[in-house]
Amino acid sequence: MSAVKVMLWMCLCICVIPTAKAQDTTTIRDQNNNSEKQSLSQIEVQSMRVDCKVASRFAHTVMTTKALNTANASQEVFFEVDLPKTAFITNFSIEIESRIYVSEVKEKEQARQKYESAVSSGQTAGLVKASGRHMEKFSVSVNIPPQSHVTFTLTYEELLQRHLGSYEIMIGVRPKQLVQNFEIVVDIYEPNGIAFVDVNGTFITNELLPLVKKTVADKKAHVYFSPTLDQQKKCSDCEGTLIDGDLFIKYDVNHPQNIGEIQIVNGYFVHFFAPDNLPQMPKNVVFVVDRSGSMEGEKMKQTREALMTILSELHEDDYFGLVTFDNVIESWRPSLSKATPENVKEAKEFVQNIEARHMTDINEGILYAVNMLTSEKSDFFPDMSMIILLTDGRPSSGQTHLSIIQENVHKAINGSISLFCLGFGYDVDYSLLDKLAKQNDGLARRVYEASDAALQLQGFYEEVASPLLFEVNLNYPGNAVTDLTQSHFRQFFKGSEIVVAGRLQELETDTILTEVSAHGLEDQFVVQSQAIAEEWDSVFPEQEYIFGDFTERLWAYLTIQQLLDKIEKCSPEDKENVTAEALDLSLRYNFVTPLTSMVVTKPQAEDEETLVADKLTEEQREDTAEPDIGALYAPPQLISSGIKNLPLPKRPSAKRPQGLPAIKYLQRQLSAKKTQNLLPSSLDLLVDGDPHFIIELPEKNDALCFNIDDKPGTIFNLVSDPLTGIIVNGQIIGDKKVIPGKKMHTYFGQFGIAHEKFGIKLMVSTKEISLSEEGKQTKLSWTDNRTIKGLNMDLLVIKDHSLTVTLRNSVKFLIILHKIWQNHPYHQDYLGFYTLDRHHLSHNVHGLLGQFYQGVNFEVSDLFLGKDPDKQDAIMFVKGNKLTVTRGWQRDFRKDVKNGDNVPCWFIHNNGTGLLDGVHTDYIVSGLFKTI
Repeated sequence: MSAVKVMLWMCLCICVIPTAKAQDTTTIRDQNNNSEKQSLSQIEVQSMRVDCKVASRFAHTVMTTKALNTANASQEVFFEVDLPKTAFITNFSIEIESRIYVSEVKEKEQARQKYESAVSSGQTAGLVKASGRHMEKFSVSVNIPPQSHVTFTLTYEELLQRHLGSYEIMIGVRPKQLVQNFEIVVDIYEPNGIAFVDVNGTFITNELLPLVKKTVADKKAHVYFSPTLDQQKKCSDCEGTLIDGDLFIKYDVNHPQNIGEIQIVNGYFVHFFAPDNLPQMPKNVVFVVDRSGSMEGEKMKQTREALMTILSELHEDDYFGLVTFDNVIESWRPSLSKATPENVKEAKEFVQNIEARHMTDINEGILYAVNMLTSEKSDFFPDMSMIILLTDGRPSSGQTHLSIIQENVHKAINGSISLFCLGFGYDVDYSLLDKLAKQNDGLARRVYEASDAALQLQGFYEEVASPLLFEVNLNYPGNAVTDLTQSHFRQFFKGSEIVVAGRLQELETDTILTEVSAHGLEDQFVVQSQAIAEEWDSVFPEQEYIFGDFTERLWAYLTIQQLLDKIEKCSPEDKENVTAEALDLSLRYNFVTPLTSMVVTKPQAEDEETLVADKLTEEQREDTAEPDIGALYAPPQLISSGIKNLPLPKRPSAKRPQGLPAIKYLQRQLSAKKTQNLLPSSLDLLVDGDPHFIIELPEKNDALCFNIDDKPGTIFNLVSDPLTGIIVNGQIIGDKKVIPGKKMHTYFGQFGIAHEKFGIKLMVSTKEISLSEEGKQTKLSWTDNRTIKGLNMDLLVIKDHSLTVTLRNSVKFLIILHKIWQNHPYHQDYLGFYTLDRHHLSHNVHGLLGQFYQGVNFEVSDLFLGKDPDKQDAIMFVKGNKLTVTRGWQRDFRKDVKNGDNVPCWFIHNNGTGLLDGVHTDYIVSGLFKTI
């Protein structure tokens, strides 16, 4: 036995979550593929330590794990860390027997070749994936020699944000096994003094409570948790652990109620401003609520529930309005109303009657609200105006071009209103909402589809419910400071905090003149002060609580975050300079940001492997989102049926509960999720069989499907990308003869793949494979295993099963051969087509399959009994069309090539008419390598 593979899961989340997870047994296979059970005790986790230091709200977290392979064979250990999505990774290293492999942060473009190399070799190059609501999962594995130690060290940093009067550090503690030396250490130092520290946890029992040590002394706080092996045990005779839950540390500081808190350290300064004792300002607020068909069911119920509570919490001096939209815009009243008890009561009656209906016209919904607010601007109404938009979908009615929607909204608002956008679920176009909010002095927030969705909505409103200041300016007169972060803020809300940082013009400068001006409830708010630089030792006497040049790094972190936001809203002329500045700072301070990548050198048994870790954007979070549980899913792929041995996500059960009528079951599913916004990485596209086209959404356990019926010999274009020069065409074949009384079944019997720029033509039939590359001809047979590496194309034939086609630095296809008994009286061999990697295809890609690579939006509602008593019909809105679709089943041969699995799907009739761009005959071509 040469090696064993052991999966040792370790998660950290914080602001930090340390978790280690290992199964009781694992399957070990030797070189002859013989398997046996092996205890995981051969991997000994010797220590896990989370060390989080917070100095003036800036958190620096180091997670270190040390393990020993006690076996006589190599074992592969998986290291996982959950970190906050607002954090930047700054370092990662692997140490094996005194040899250290240290990561490097590089410009994303410089890391691209390494990334593409990893992807083309079939490895999961992306080491960072979304994890739950607020986390990102960093994951890497390494092969450990026998009797060797390995130490993983990951470092990341972030600026803690103040919400509702406190900062929060969350520590998830789920080892799932006993750990010899387990420590969580959190040190907090705040020069202006700590107001309170609260520590609680979901796993804290009477036995564990004394082990959570908390000490608070004026400016510093210390939290320590380190149970012994015996204290971790569920019982004295068992190996299970009591530690399974979340530890929460909430704290706040003493906030000066005038100029705020200013710290000057080593040539950099930071200014914290949070005067919570000011009187609340009245506001104008319009709630814009999506009532499209996708909101039906639980979403709408939770929205109504949240609005009822929010309306009750309006201040009596507030003015408010309610706007609902699908493809029609309606309002409770045509103008704003004061939040009197009588008006609030009537508004609640309106809310109770909001019902989900049709399409999604986000553009007109927002513009209607803007008009309500701007048409009544006068001295009588408050200056503080805001729109709170709630939607779960993407524009599907009216104006649907995203850039035009952004332009329309920005022009209409004209800097006079703050726009807050709440995106319900992962089907929403969060990128659009994020840009709309950033361009209009607001922020976007995702509301997760869960039982607490109503509480999420209420929690967000609570954050913006109490404006204290309007048009806040933090000024530093004279020439004392430079490289200032954002210093103008449209509003300041109670319980939040404004942070400004900058550099001193001269290192010797020891004073800064500071002025804060804003509009308050009663009068103009103006305060001035002279900030004096103090000696480092007097400001931060507790050196063990401090990490290096944290003030400078806080400035860099805040500057980068704000530059990344500015990229979304600045002019095209400024975008290049802003991007370059953010990139320069990211590289200088070794931050992994959306503009940089961390190149990880991973030691292997025979060589070293290079992988790349990227910072996720919100769009990428949608594409890589994982459930809150600790399972790792393989990256979603565009695939077809009949593929064996692919690392696919486990699909949730599609079975209807026993005793539940089909109509009720479908109604429940529809009420849970009516809109399917299919994103490129969340799609499974397949064409196989008669020929059946299926667009699967594994995460939603749903699919769209349609058949293409035409005469044998017809050639269809499946993929066509004019920018890359890639063409995929397929020719259909029929049965040997038609079964009496039945229609002719058709299948794909031949594919042509061409790459114009590479001079490649590949013909694949059920009989043979023929390749022409730059005039050189090669023929292959399905009867042998064969590998060919060409100049620009690699081919891998698995005997009588599949052909993998890899175009160099481009795409990867898989073609499955379905073998039929050669003496079958009617049927014959046929092919299935799969796209394994298509991220190099351009946005201009099209074809019967290609048009769906960029995603498709659809809404399903109004379930009713159809012509077939065993199937239900529904109304689907897709691509501006209203279709009658049928709930049916198609076969997916992914796990079982012979029999296939039934896949529930919405069947689009008439050869996909209404779902396809045009009609199916538009995709007929005259030859196997011809274009439309």
